[in-house]
Amino acid sequence: MTSSHPDQLDPSTAVVALGRPERTTGAALNPPVVLTSTFVGAGEPAPGERVYARYSNPTWEPLEAAIGALESSPVPGLAYASGMAAVSAAFSLVPIGGVAVIPRTAYNGTASLARELAADGALSLREVDSADTAAVIGALEGADLIWLESPSNPLLDVADLPAIRPAAQAAGVTVVVDNTFSTPLRQRPLEVGADVVVHSATKFIAGHSDVLMGLVVVKNQALRDALARRRTLAGSVPGAFDAWLALRGLRTMALRLDRAEASAGELARRLSEEPALSRVRYPGLPSDPHHDRAAAQMSGFGAIISVELAGGQGAAQAFVDSLELFTAATSLGGVESLAERRQRHPGEPAQVPQELVRLSIGIEHVEDLWADLQRGLRGAAASQG
Repeated sequence: MTSSHPDQLDPSTAVVALGRPERTTGAALNPPVVLTSTFVGAGEPAPGERVYARYSNPTWEPLEAAIGALESSPVPGLAYASGMAAVSAAFSLVPIGGVAVIPRTAYNGTASLARELAADGALSLREVDSADTAAVIGALEGADLIWLESPSNPLLDVADLPAIRPAAQAAGVTVVVDNTFSTPLRQRPLEVGADVVVHSATKFIAGHSDVLMGLVVVKNQALRDALARRRTLAGSVPGAFDAWLALRGLRTMALRLDRAEASAGELARRLSEEPALSRVRYPGLPSDPHHDRAAAQMSGFGAIISVELAGGQGAAQAFVDSLELFTAATSLGGVESLAERRQRHPGEPAQVPQELVRLSIGIEHVEDLWADLQRGLRGAAASQG
């Protein structure tokens, strides 16, 4: 299986080329789906021999090779049954009774898991503002792991990864970065010293809102082997067909992300001029407080915008309810545009404003999206009487 290519390949080419079968006459161009629960064998298995589909499946491996190479790792990634399974795998690196540093505002599934682990006594938590570099560094002493989302979900805060990593290394702290929003096409945390990268492949990588999958990438074989053993014992393995769909989605990720990001930048600019919005969060806006940091460490600003309605919670819900092209649904990163008032979820961090709506920009025509956002703004205004 092709796992790496010369450095001169652009990432937009690499997503097409990686994870292909070897080029031999008569070989399939695409990796096949292998639907089996077990493999034929007798006697003691030889090293690397396939035995059972919870241990390995040849359909996972092209995807794992591709994500490892895209994230600049010398070893393949690991595929998991969901993004949260990947998050759980990363938190398993905290020793029992150890200390994890997490953002005060992060994906609510991640925050909820961390707080449950703390409530059960598995670890202790320190919560910080991940965009406050001094506060992050101040929380590292005696910690075992720091979790960073950059940009964060849904506030789009940007952590100073190049500054945090040296401090974490000096303190002996494992750095985990959730790279779901940026994807390896816009940011490669391992290149600035992160130890672990996590993706919800459900989002931009698979890209069609039809897969649940997570990915973890690390920098060394020993850590990968340890995580693979835990994955086998925990049973948090992906289905073969899901892995095949995720790799198929990866092939078009550069095209999809380029289109969605271009639209997001234009829509954010227009939305920033709307008086009905009290704030537009998008690091691509020069006025955004995280713009300079994002521009320095990312090669693009992504396809997620968060807006806050001046009329409060009721206006925010009316805005979502009035949209016709955007679908009111959770998740993000698919070809279709989605809108969601995040505080509709009971587990959403309290720091997320009630009036905040997260917009995941898809690949529809930007003018159609703008017309729909205008419809939403009219609906929000009407709700205020």
